[in-house]
Amino acid sequence: MIQIDSKLEDGKLTLKVAGRLDTNTSPELSDKLSCDGVSSVVFDFSELEYISSAGLRVLMSVQKTVMATGGSVVIVNPNSIVMGVLDMTGLSGVFEIVQDQGAPQQ
Repeated sequence: MIQIDSKLEDGKLTLKVAGRLDTNTSPELSDKLSCDGVSSVVFDFSELEYISSAGLRVLMSVQKTVMATGGSVVIVNPNSIVMGVLDMTGLSGVFEIVQDQGAPQQ
């Protein structure tokens, strides 16, 4: 199960993703990602419990699309499990990752 809250403001698309991002739920995230007129995408993963390779593919696709127009993609507040997956796959070096000091740690 996944919950996605999105907000588009001044060309910045913020997506707060909660639950599990896997083969079953990654299409829902893809459906929320219209990059038309978007200069930056922020994924708030403070409530994301798990991410699979299917979820990573969605992130990479967005990265490719947004970077092609000079934009940026930022991942905010991944927990230790999600951060571990990003580290193991080498994607922690591809994405800008920010840990907000006020975010709850899981």
